[in-house]
Amino acid sequence: MSEEATAYARDGYFVRSEPLLPSELVHRARAGMDAVRRGEYDTDRPPQPSPWNPGDDEGVLCKIEMPQQANRAIRELVGHEALGEWAAKITGAEWVQVWWVQLLYKPSSDENASNVHVGWHQDRHYWGAWEEGSELFTAWVALSDVGPSSGPMCFVQGSHKWGQLPGGDFFDQDLAAQQRGISVPEGAEWREVEAHMSAGGASFHDALTFHASGVNTSGEARRSFAVHLRTNKSRPTGGRCEGLTQFIQDEDRCPVIYRAKG
Repeated sequence: MSEEATAYARDGYFVRSEPLLPSELVHRARAGMDAVRRGEYDTDRPPQPSPWNPGDDEGVLCKIEMPQQANRAIRELVGHEALGEWAAKITGAEWVQVWWVQLLYKPSSDENASNVHVGWHQDRHYWGAWEEGSELFTAWVALSDVGPSSGPMCFVQGSHKWGQLPGGDFFDQDLAAQQRGISVPEGAEWREVEAHMSAGGASFHDALTFHASGVNTSGEARRSFAVHLRTNKSRPTGGRCEGLTQFIQDEDRCPVIYRAKG
């Protein structure tokens, strides 16, 4: 097992701080993100229905579902082989597919801003479309440099070993109160680790790893994509492709980004 795979299995996440994607592609995907936020789609196909839409409040967290179907550069980025190679490296998977993508744009604001936090949560809580035991994880891809003041992703080390717990909520804005309400298993420790990285870098986290992010006070917007991934050890609930699994047979929207050779 590689050093990266060992760290991922132990901690429930792995951070590749240095760029793993070409800077030219990151630049084009940034432009694509801005276009999608303006409602401009070079594929002539809009994203999926989303919590944030063009014309909405620019001062809150912008979350847009499946932006790759609306912009060619974003599609190229989420399907890049480097993401697949790193995903396979840390999980040991023989096959990796993108099954959902979210555009995340966090504006810079002051410490007291509202609707800019991401609350503590486990992704698995929202993913009932997949059968229990499915191997699911996320590549969080930075399109801007992410430092301590950017509202970086923050992981709870080892929390993927706790099972699925109540109390998580993506949209909760009081992270401290929320954390106090999560029952940490006896003998476990709540240890938060921030993920800092350069534009083009990425973090990978298990579907059961608790994570959140705070306010961005850097003076620059924090830009990223959450690229949700599955391995060959996954199956839609009841074998039905609906809801979050509705596009997994469409490799244009949901590309396979790694296949083991031989």
